[in-house]
Amino acid sequence: MDSDKYLEGQSMQRPPLFESDSFIYWKNRFETYVKSKDLDLWHVITNGDFQPIIQNPETKLDEVVPFEKQTDDLKRRLAKNNEAKMVIYNALPRKEYERIFMCNTAKEIWKTLLITHQGNSQVKDNKIDLLVQQYEQFVISEDESIDSAFARFNTIITSLKALDEGYSSKNYVRKFLRALHPKWRAKVTAIEESKDLTSLSLDELIGNLKVHEMIIKKDSEIVKAKVERKSLALKAKKESSDEECSTSGSEDEEYAMAVRDFKKFFKRRGRFVRQPRNDKKTFQRSRDDKTGKNDRKCFLDARSKHLIGECPKSTEKTRTKSNIVEVSLVIAVKKMNERSKMKTCFL
Repeated sequence: MDSDKYLEGQSMQRPPLFESDSFIYWKNRFETYVKSKDLDLWHVITNGDFQPIIQNPETKLDEVVPFEKQTDDLKRRLAKNNEAKMVIYNALPRKEYERIFMCNTAKEIWKTLLITHQGNSQVKDNKIDLLVQQYEQFVISEDESIDSAFARFNTIITSLKALDEGYSSKNYVRKFLRALHPKWRAKVTAIEESKDLTSLSLDELIGNLKVHEMIIKKDSEIVKAKVERKSLALKAKKESSDEECSTSGSEDEEYAMAVRDFKKFFKRRGRFVRQPRNDKKTFQRSRDDKTGKNDRKCFLDARSKHLIGECPKSTEKTRTKSNIVEVSLVIAVKKMNERSKMKTCFL
């Protein structure tokens, strides 16, 4: 493979750019890119440079071959050393290049990057322990969507795989099912009974759960709409009832005020006497259209039998007050009759 394919500016041929914040992600992409281009390059990066050494057929010992005696095939193999370094250089920013500037081989460069951003074996083991703990304690909350839960779960298992640690696909499927909220228990039971978990892939499981999640969401929206309609109906009914109570309350107040005024008037005159409950009080009012005289008995002079209009003690003021009392009493009786009719209708 020609080294000019890795020249800066030819973006289609450049390897994935280095990402220090997502080193494991970049590492996997970089490895795949190099292997897709030339397997010999990845051999140089991981195992070291090709050496200009061949075995002497006479002495059976390895000898360094001078450049002028190197064959074309050997020269092509030795050129892989520089090509591997160029691949790494093109993927690194200037800051990282200064870090690995003193490295002589592609293997040294690669090892420096791994130790700097991934850590040594002890750091690697600590990271694996942390990821395994996250894997074992992985749970899905009640309100979390399947997409969100799978994104968290996938981050853990890919990080473990990047550190050369992982579980089987069957283990991933069972772990995800166990991590689901209890509201999914019926669905989990159905999957375990209808599917062969040894052959069920994690992607197939996620697709099955997402379909069920859509059904649950749709049913929830229907129930919510019914509850809202019922709530609005109850609210309207309550407002109507409050208005009726307010109207009847105002009528009761008017009636009570009329009766109170009526009682106060007769108490001041000393003429009000409470009648037995079974006795019927009758109020009669008639007026002579021709003479305009009042037929009521006089309440100013109880001993006389003349009418109030003919009483010598009456004045215009007393006659007016008498008329007011009579009108108030008639209004009160009328309201009482109306309320009695309304209660009968309700019953």
